[in-house]
Amino acid sequence: MHQPSDAQHFDAAFISVNRLRNRKAPFKAGDWVMDSGAFTEVSMHGGYRTPVESYAAEIRRWSRNGNLLAAVAQDYMCEPFIVHKTGLSVAEHQRLTIERYDALARCDVGGVYVMPVLQGYDPEDYAACLRAYGDRLAPGMWVGVGSVCKRNGNKNAIWAVLSTIHDERPDLRLHGFGLKVTSLSSPIIRSLLWSADSMAWCFAAWKANRNPNDWREGAAWSARIITEPKQGLLC
Repeated sequence: MHQPSDAQHFDAAFISVNRLRNRKAPFKAGDWVMDSGAFTEVSMHGGYRTPVESYAAEIRRWSRNGNLLAAVAQDYMCEPFIVHKTGLSVAEHQRLTIERYDALARCDVGGVYVMPVLQGYDPEDYAACLRAYGDRLAPGMWVGVGSVCKRNGNKNAIWAVLSTIHDERPDLRLHGFGLKVTSLSSPIIRSLLWSADSMAWCFAAWKANRNPNDWREGAAWSARIITEPKQGLLC
């Protein structure tokens, strides 16, 4: 959601910490997930400008606002243009992602679940990332799958990533970041996901010359997706 206050109109919402840092007043919400704002930080600045403790403080501050289901760990995406931006390798991005997760897991986050993120670009990268996490990923954990949102036009590429992860760890509950209708309309992809977030409704409204900030656009888009068989899709 663009505006945290719009979360009240949905059963579940995904809200970036970037929309919360300067906010003073609480907002009405049911179930929601806090995003770390990783894409903005890494794509614009090549890394995180503040220590992980600052993010932990925000999670703690909002931990009793609505039903905060999880806070996404601060990952390093692995799309080629991001790797070029940082000048590091995919393996180094994976290492930094896990280090950032470990640091956040050691912080006081008010009892909120910290969602680890699997990173990579090719399917085998994600398998390697799973192995690098090791026993940090307990059976049945809710885990994010990063660096897939820019590949929404290629369902086969997203399926290859998700199926590789599933083959390695079928017990994990996978969350897809930033998925669009092309992916979410695929029964095979949906069968591999536990949850997903999307701002495709915003782009669709803008493309149709409607208001991309109107929560009703999100509600209509969500209804279109939710009427199909699902596994816990988030707005």
